[in-house]
Amino acid sequence: MFQEKATANCLNIVKTSTEDGAFQKKGHSARVLSPEEAERLAKDQVLVSEFKQLKLEKEAQKNWDLFYKRNSTNFFKDRHWTTREFQELKACHEFADQKLTILEAGCGVGNCLFPLLEEDLNIFAYACDFSPRAVEYVKKNALYSTERCKVFQCDLTKDDLLDNIPADSVDVVTLIFVLSAIHPDKMHLVLRNIYKVLKPGKCVLFRDYGLYDHAMLRFKSGSKLGENFYVRQDGTRSYFFTEEWFLNEKFLASMHASLGRRIESSYLSFSRLRDMSKWSMNMCSEKL
Repeated sequence: MFQEKATANCLNIVKTSTEDGAFQKKGHSARVLSPEEAERLAKDQVLVSEFKQLKLEKEAQKNWDLFYKRNSTNFFKDRHWTTREFQELKACHEFADQKLTILEAGCGVGNCLFPLLEEDLNIFAYACDFSPRAVEYVKKNALYSTERCKVFQCDLTKDDLLDNIPADSVDVVTLIFVLSAIHPDKMHLVLRNIYKVLKPGKCVLFRDYGLYDHAMLRFKSGSKLGENFYVRQDGTRSYFFTEEWFLNEKFLASMHASLGRRIESSYLSFSRLRDMSKWSMNMCSEKL
């Protein structure tokens, strides 16, 4: 049910903020469902009971910890595509040998972290994960060094990142296949949290499942938690994003209010070949 692949076949949309807060955007076409797929999704309207949904939320950390207990470090492949897909990582270097500080929010067992540290010797990385077991796997990795990395356990929806990272100290935050695992009602809490440690004007790099991803279509009846939100057999959950989710006026208004600064601009790239998305958001330094 998990799927993580990169592709160079992307449709790009550049959204620029204007004085009235509106966004200008260039064309984007969503993946078109086959008649059979559309019919199957239309019929799948029964939601998991409220009791079970509350149980899944309460046991979210346990379910991810059990996931890593079963799969160890062998499930996800190392993400050597990160700097290719996110040119912003290289663009952050204003001059040669400039030291950069990144935060990998939701680092898992280090499949993105360690390739980045190997590729760029001028990076210092903070890394955190919901699962204590995943954090231990990172610390046991032969490439782990406290001189170049600090890893810690964190529930991004409630644990203050400032307990481990200085305010306004991070150049880039990565959220790669992380936000989808969090309840939609709590996603803004994650963004509010990571903003505290992000330098003004710097960016958040996001990549996650897009709407109608094949992983979404493989869910069986009885797995639906809400709109575009599903639960796997192991109790882990996944949300499937749309471009409109980030452009939603209610979401943007809540982000403006909770961050205390405007979202200046964002770069949004949707890969419809494999139905995943990549998003970079820049925060302006002007206080509201």
